Amino acid sequence: MQGSIAVAFLLFIIITSNPFMRIDPAPFDGEGLNPVLQDPALAFHPPFLYVGYVGFSMAFSFAVAALIDGRIDAAWARWVRPWTLAAWMCLTLGIAMGSWWAYYELGWGGFWFWDPVENASFMPWLAGTALLHSALVMEKRDALKVWTILLAIITFSLSLMGTFLVRSGVLTSVHAFAVDPERGVFILAIMGVFIGGALVLFAWRAPLLTQGGLFAPISREGSLVLNNLLLTVACAAVLVGTLYPLALEVLTGDKISVGAPFFNLTFVPLIVPLLIAMPFGPLLAWKRGDLLAAAQRLTAAAVVSLAVIIVVLALHQNGPWLAPLGIGIGVWLVVGAVTEIAYRVKMFDASGEEVWRRLRNLPRAAYGGALAHAGVGVMVIGLVATSAWREERIVALAPGGSVDIAGYQL
Repeated sequence: MQGSIAVAFLLFIIITSNPFMRIDPAPFDGEGLNPVLQDPALAFHPPFLYVGYVGFSMAFSFAVAALIDGRIDAAWARWVRPWTLAAWMCLTLGIAMGSWWAYYELGWGGFWFWDPVENASFMPWLAGTALLHSALVMEKRDALKVWTILLAIITFSLSLMGTFLVRSGVLTSVHAFAVDPERGVFILAIMGVFIGGALVLFAWRAPLLTQGGLFAPISREGSLVLNNLLLTVACAAVLVGTLYPLALEVLTGDKISVGAPFFNLTFVPLIVPLLIAMPFGPLLAWKRGDLLAAAQRLTAAAVVSLAVIIVVLALHQNGPWLAPLGIGIGVWLVVGAVTEIAYRVKMFDASGEEVWRRLRNLPRAAYGGALAHAGVGVMVIGLVATSAWREERIVALAPGGSVDIAGYQL
């Protein structure tokens, strides 16, 4: 399957985008690179996105192989997760570097515009995040087999769709640096062959796959199912907002754009419950967990978060009233991640030597998960602070003049 995908895109390059094609007549002096792209970040942002997109093809190939073979087990999940994690990390770095680039290049502080091409990279990130968690359930409990296979197909499908949106120019976007219907049709053909074929194979073979073990709703598996539900619904909301203008134009000829208000009203209410529930999952046992015990372990995290909310309210009384809550959620995630590690090594019950031994022997996956959750918390704090308390002013300055804004003299 990997070879077939590689051949398809090599044909795409040769037929529609041959870099060695001669230009006749040769221009005396080319136009040069778009000024927006003349930045060192260009050397990192697109390649990381590309590797993330391509990396999800491995999970897709594993899914197709499992459907053809008719067998899927914990070993399959152990093979899929490293490839998915590597692709997810590259896509995360690509998106983060793009936001950092936009922060200083496209408008003095704008890090995310809900642009169609931004959404095109964000959707496979959401689906890939869900895939990482569902594959964990499959590896540990031999459950969610059919769902994990479908997620692997969907994640790569969204990666191909992102490529189509960027290369075809069918949507108005600050990232649409190419407008070529021929390229778009070729990518649609690739999607039709690979994704259409995979979905047909899934419909035919998935009912034959054996189902895994059962688990209680209040368990680590249950928390990961909730994670998958919220992530996929959020991904669907972004998909609808991204493709609706295109569908409406095809059906009626009307041109509209879906902006940030739609995404803020649909995406944020789905993600906030996920953020609040995130620290509970790692503290629940597999198969059957104790929600009350997990809540008691998170008491310190809740107290710290509440204290931070009160302090932020006292310091910023004139800002948006929801902003302190957002800061509190970020702190909740960070302290919750620390709490997870603390209870894993029995920090409050064992001697210092025993705690140190447990810290050294803790699986890397435990550190990785806690670090990722804490990273989400730090990101939430940054996003909320930047969005809620930024100050923008339009002034006219004479040569040599200056203006004071937010404690800085410009």
